[in-house]
Amino acid sequence: MPVLTIAAYVRVSTTSQNEAGQRREIRKWIENNIPGAKIRWFVDKESGDTLDRPAFEKLQRAVFAGDLKTIVVYKLDRLSRSLRDGIATICDWCDRGVRLVSTSQQIDFNGTVGKMIASVLFAVAEMEQETRRERQAAGIAVAKEQGIYKGRRAGTTKAKPARAVKLREKGLTDAEIAEALGTSRRTVQRYLRQEGATSGA
Repeated sequence: MPVLTIAAYVRVSTTSQNEAGQRREIRKWIENNIPGAKIRWFVDKESGDTLDRPAFEKLQRAVFAGDLKTIVVYKLDRLSRSLRDGIATICDWCDRGVRLVSTSQQIDFNGTVGKMIASVLFAVAEMEQETRRERQAAGIAVAKEQGIYKGRRAGTTKAKPARAVKLREKGLTDAEIAEALGTSRRTVQRYLRQEGATSGA
């Protein structure tokens, strides 16, 4: 009898570096509920604002190929913080007969009821994201009024595209630039396209 393969999707961002914790809880759930299953890990270190993430795209390809029938996440917002993207993904997976489980929320998103619950949770995640941005914007506005806002420090996100170009001009590969900037290779490629530079191995 073939060993069942379970997909485990993990996403961490700069504001939530908890990969080990997510892995531990997912592994524990699988061991307790589907003993003996093989775990196939998909890990992204990207924002949840879009679905443009390398590991998530690999997961989608595996789903479309029919290789996976169960996907486990620590929390639903690890998949997406966008209501539209999240619901579209869940509905597509359900239509393909894929089971999705959130371990921390203890919910199995299957069928019509699962889609309904997922829509509420995705809406909450999107609202939390917008609230966080509004608080940040309000804090910056107050700091500017008080004359204490200094803007982004050198080396933060807006400075990285220019630095990526300089490193490319020195002959570094995409992977080497990603390591130097502390970001993913895919993000480096986006920076280079944004600055009109060419990407390379």
